[in-house]
Order: sequence, then C-alpha cells, then structure tokens
Amino acid sequence: MKTFYITTPIYYVNANPHLGHAYTTIVADAMSRFHRCLGEDTLFLTGTDEHGDKIVQAAEKRGLTPRQFVDEISGRFRDLWPRLGIANDRFVRTTDEEHKRAVQKFLQKVYDAGDIYFGEFGGHYCYGCERFYTEKELENGLCPQHLTKPDFISEKNYFFRMSKYLPWLREYILANPDFIRPERYRAEVLAMLESGALEDLCISRPKTRLTWGIELPFDSNYVCYVWFDALINYISALGWPDGPDFARYWPGEHLVAKDILKPHAVFWPTMLKSAGLPLYRHLNVHGYWLVRDTKMSKSLGNVVDPLDMGQRYGLDAFRYFLLREMHFGSDASFSEEALVGRINADLANDLGNLYSRVLTMTAKFCASRIPEGMAQTEADRAIAELCATAMENYLQLFRNARFAQALEALWELVRALNKYVDSEAPWALAKAGQQERLKCVLHILLACMRKVALCLWAVMPKAARAMLVQLGEEMPDDGTPPTRDLAAEAGSLAGLRVGAQAAPASNLFPRIDPAAQMAEQEAAVAGASKSAQKVQVKDEKRLAGAAAAPLPEISFDIFKSLDLRVGTVREAERHPKADRLLRLLIDFGEAEPRQILSGIAEYYAPEDLVGRQVCAVLNLAPRKIRGLMSCGMVLTAGEGERCRLLTPDETVPAGSPIT
Repeated sequence: MKTFYITTPIYYVNANPHLGHAYTTIVADAMSRFHRCLGEDTLFLTGTDEHGDKIVQAAEKRGLTPRQFVDEISGRFRDLWPRLGIANDRFVRTTDEEHKRAVQKFLQKVYDAGDIYFGEFGGHYCYGCERFYTEKELENGLCPQHLTKPDFISEKNYFFRMSKYLPWLREYILANPDFIRPERYRAEVLAMLESGALEDLCISRPKTRLTWGIELPFDSNYVCYVWFDALINYISALGWPDGPDFARYWPGEHLVAKDILKPHAVFWPTMLKSAGLPLYRHLNVHGYWLVRDTKMSKSLGNVVDPLDMGQRYGLDAFRYFLLREMHFGSDASFSEEALVGRINADLANDLGNLYSRVLTMTAKFCASRIPEGMAQTEADRAIAELCATAMENYLQLFRNARFAQALEALWELVRALNKYVDSEAPWALAKAGQQERLKCVLHILLACMRKVALCLWAVMPKAARAMLVQLGEEMPDDGTPPTRDLAAEAGSLAGLRVGAQAAPASNLFPRIDPAAQMAEQEAAVAGASKSAQKVQVKDEKRLAGAAAAPLPEISFDIFKSLDLRVGTVREAERHPKADRLLRLLIDFGEAEPRQILSGIAEYYAPEDLVGRQVCAVLNLAPRKIRGLMSCGMVLTAGEGERCRLLTPDETVPAGSPIT
C-alpha cells in the first residue's frame, strides 16, 4: 500500500496557539484526510518544540520552571486540535525521552562522519531567532526577522559542516523542481545558496549560558542548538533509527510557514545528507495571514482566535474559508467580513441551496427515496462529464497543495448543478407527469452531490458526513473516510444507494445576516456594559460599608500565576467608540508594545500618559471591547475622583516583574 506521511512544524511553546498555527495544522489535517480517501496508509504528525533561550525567559517571567511552563503550553496545543476538527495520529514533544535519544544518536552519527567540529566563533546572535547571523545576512545591521540589533557573542562551540553540502543541495533542488513548492520559495532558496551568505551552522550552546536543552553525546558541557534538535522530530517520532515506522513512512512531506523556510530547506536536507538518510519528498510552504494588511501580533491586538471563529461561524465553514481564501504560498487577509461573505456565497447560496432544493424535491416527488436513473439527454451527459472533470481537477490540484484552486474546480460543478436544476425544472416534469425523466434528473443531481460531499470530507469532515447521511449513506461517526478510492469515484456517477432513505430537507449552511449579527454583538456589548455598571455600584456600596465582608483567601500558587509587570506607555489615545476608555500601547520589554484598553479617560488626558510607567496584569485572556482588543489590564487604586494609576516609586526597566 502506498504511504503518505505529513508533518506540521513543531510549534514553539513560548506563546499560545493562534490562527497561524491553526491554519498550518488544519491544512495538514486536510491533506491527511485527502490521502486517506485515496486509500493510502497515512500518518499525520504535529507537536511542540520545547528547548532554548526563549523558553527559559518565558518561564522565568511566569515564575515557573521550564518543565512546568512547557507542560502547560504544550497541553494547550494538544487540547486545541480536536476542537478544530484536527485528527493527528501522533503528537511529538522535544522533551520526550525517545526524541532526546534520537537526537543524540543523530548527532553522534554526523560527528562520526567528520561533519561536526569544535571552534571559536564571534557572531551576531538574535535571541528572538536563537541563532547567529553573518554580516551578509543582517539587513542594515538588524535581524531580518525581528528588525532588532543582535548581540555580538564570541564563544567556543560545535559546528556542522553545512557548507560542505551546499553545492550538492543546489544541484538537487535544480534537478527536482517540485522538491520545494510553490515555485517562489524554490527560487528563494536557490538565491540563498547562490548568495554566498550561508556558512557552517553553529549547533551547540555552552551550558554556562544555557542548560535547557539536549546534551551533546560527545561533550557534556554543551547542549544542542534548538533548530538542530527540533528538525530531528520528523524522524524521531517514527522511531528512527530502528523503529518499523521509519522504514514504513519515511520519506514524507513537510508543511511550514515561510518564516521557517531556511531551516527546513537548507539545514534539514544537509543534515539528512550528512547522516546518510533519504530526503523528504516535498516541502510545502505557505504565506502569512494578515489583518488589515498587517501581520498578526498580540501586542497590536489583532490576533485572531481560531476557536472563537469556529464557534461563531461553524467549525467546518471556518476550515473551508481558510483553505479557499488563501492561495497557498501567498499571503492572505483575514476579516470577518470576508469570512461571512464566503460562507454566504459559497456555502449558503451555492452548496446549501443545492442540497436544500434537491432533497426537498426528492421528498416531494419520490417520498425521500433515492430514485434510479441514468443519463438520457445531452444535458445529462454534459453534467456527468463535468462532474468527472471537476473531480479529476480537484484531485490533481489538491495533491499539488493548490487547495484554493482545487475547491474552485469543485465549485464549478456545484454552480453547474444549480443551473441544471433550473434548466431541467423537476417541478415542471412532475406537473407534466414525466416520472421517468423526473427520476433521472433527480438521480443525476443526487449522484453528483454525493461526489461533492466525498471530495469535501478532507476540508469539512463533519459537514461532509452530514451531507452523505442526508443522501442515504450509512456513515460511522468515528472519523472513518467515506471512501478509500476517491480517484475511482471520479470515473462515473456510480455509488449512490438507490432506494435508500434520504433526508426530507437540508439546512446545513444557513445564511448569515451581517446586520442582524452586528445588532446582536452590540446588544451583547451593551448588556456587558450594564452588568459592569451594576458590579461597579455594588463595589462602591461594599467599599463604603464600614463592615464590608473580606474577600476569600487565595493560595500563594494562585498569586504566583499572575503575570504582574511594569511597563512604559508609548502611545495613548481615546477609544474611537467609547468615551471612558483610553487605548494604550505599553512597552513591557516584549518584541512589540502591547495594546491595553483602560477605563481611565475621565481621570487622565492621553498626552499626560506618554512616557509614564504603569503596573499591569498581562496574562488575562484578551478581550475585544468595542472593536479593539485589550491584552491585559492596567492597575488603578481608589474610586471616583480619587482613582489613580499604580506606578513604581522610581523608573525601572520596562517589563520588570512585580513581586
């Protein structure tokens, strides 16, 4: 049996999962489901990357050990995926003992091959990237990813002779045009290889600087560089070197975002070559999701919560939007307006309307029993031929990671089926007593609708299952693929269960009314505002009482879980839709200033706050307030006219913890 092995990058656990993580993993899930429908022996791997400087720093800010911190964040990733309809087969962690052993075996193998050497090196080190940059790689002296000036560090370390394999890698990429896809990223990697900027790779960190990592098998004074460690997960999860799954599934395919192109397209192939292992089949690279043409950032308050979108608009509709809206490889803009527009146009008007019309007519004219029929006219044969062509195009495009184009090919069939309903007019055939012709038309429609549902199972598994059940299919609810031979299904309209009981109606994709939705959201905001006012009145009465009841005690562990820090206000302005709120951009020593909304507009003018230090809670769940996200809470004291910001006695570094 043919095998298919797909991996996501293992996600770095210095922050919570967001839309970027969700998109990559949903795409991998769709690819996995697609290949299961082709009857292939499929394995889908995801996981978390848990070593390095940034993990230690993030844990320290939370008052946790690195182990406690990675256990918590890794658990959030693991728990999120099923809630997004993702059915990964395995979840790897770089702190797993099996992974550690595989990394050490790999290091020893490359070391024994003479491709690791010890040397002294002075370089520009970016803590955000956790890697050294050469002068040629910097852009105006700054890290090209974070646009910050790296620290110059000189120390003794171990190096991988990557430069030895760069000419070979260039020739391999030229000889295998689909090794890296889409083409733009293949061209980008070739440009890197031809630039002369790439050198040998520093693969260790001295324990005097970092202990949270995998110890080198040939020198206990050093730990492995996080990227060299992380990339090996793709084979450690298969039990390399001796596990049967390595022989069974490797080589596989990788799916990554464009910001980690270099490690996957340069580091990893040269590492595999040095170790004498086969290269992966394809590196599939996607672009960024943007919000108002800006990359998502927690500090700007424009991070999209995938779970929230799935709950509000339907998980399968959200998954469809992600694969349909982004042309794989390019950046795409996310907005709720675009999401609603896609749901209404594609799912409600086209697909939902088709299912509703045809199933209602089947109930009315055939007592909801699937009728028998076969092509009789030129129109029948044309729609059958279009069905085969659309499926074949869908199969080819999806195999080549062109998901938006694959779905568009399928929608050519969906739209044509709606036109076929209009042109053949089953209601007119029933009125004229043309029962055989009526049954033929309905049979062709239902058969084509089944083919559409089979194709969509990869993208919208729950909705596709519901569609098939509505067509009289017997579908287990255990994630079993609806077919193991999707390619053969494209060859004919066969497969519909004649005589089976169909659903009398369908309302899988109700149309969304944006005006009604906006009114509902405004009502919710107004309700929340009234509730807050009631709470404020109660608090005022409680504080005014001489014998106010004390608040319940909390444990020290709960107090330690609060991320309390001092920050410096960089920008301040009034909220455009709320008179009592100020929008603050506050520097907490993070990569970017953090946006926090505070109800202090009646006590402070915005211009008086710029440059001032404030105290805040940072690990509150982000909240959208009147259209803007607030990522934390500024602390105040007092009430009424005496409400004042809490500030330190003297200026302290931005991000200083409050203890």
